[in-house]
Amino acid sequence: MSTDFQQGRVALGARLRELRAGLTGRELADRLGWPQSKISKLETGRQTASAPDLIAWAEATGNPEASDELLARLGTLESRSRSWRRQLAAGHRPVQDALTVEYARSATMRAWQSAMVVGLLQTPDYARAVFSRYADLHRTPRDIDDAVRARVRRQEFLYDSGRSFRILMWEAALHAGVCAPDVLAAQLDRLTGVLGLDTVKLGIVPFGSILKLPPSGGFWIYDERLAIVEDWHAELWLDDSESVSLYLRVWQMLAESAVYGAAAHRLIARARAQLSL
Repeated sequence: MSTDFQQGRVALGARLRELRAGLTGRELADRLGWPQSKISKLETGRQTASAPDLIAWAEATGNPEASDELLARLGTLESRSRSWRRQLAAGHRPVQDALTVEYARSATMRAWQSAMVVGLLQTPDYARAVFSRYADLHRTPRDIDDAVRARVRRQEFLYDSGRSFRILMWEAALHAGVCAPDVLAAQLDRLTGVLGLDTVKLGIVPFGSILKLPPSGGFWIYDERLAIVEDWHAELWLDDSESVSLYLRVWQMLAESAVYGAAAHRLIARARAQLSL
């Protein structure tokens, strides 16, 4: 059994345990008609769940909407690459719910985004435009409003004093026309307001900066245990220490080219002023 496979199985077990919240292992076993040892083995990654097992688990724990997410996790145990086609088979909402679990488990989160505003800071209208474009690209179910609500609800973490968000964006993200000009204007106003939050350190890498690395695709780092990297075809969940350390170094090198506070405010204001409304 490969290390990657086992790590994926343990991660799936942890998600099953989260879904069981409020039930004892014995109670769930009774509902499912399984031996309690099976519950333990699945939750600790000592046994691989089947697709019917996962569907039954979601139903028995009162989380039937989690079935598609669990099946997607099962389908990618051999690899940490989670194809968008598979993840979005049931729409964008399950993907947002899976990310919320990672937010809840993390205290310090770092993000880099070069082409659009980071999802955690998006306004509902901006998020709706982004989800709509990706739904068109991947030809997925258009559960746009549910996905927007899930993303906006996750923004409650911004006001949790026990968490720290260190977010970097390239200046291009302030100008990208992924939505109507009035929506982008409101989004830039939202970013200005975020600068005052004590849980958020928002850095903008200006166009004219001397870069130690070329701008890349977006990624998030959760504490020092997980990096999630976005590509056009898939999302990579990397939890080996070498990969996470690499992305921490990438983030630090990008951070050294960013500006903060008043300087970041000036870049946002300049992008706002250039909009033709």
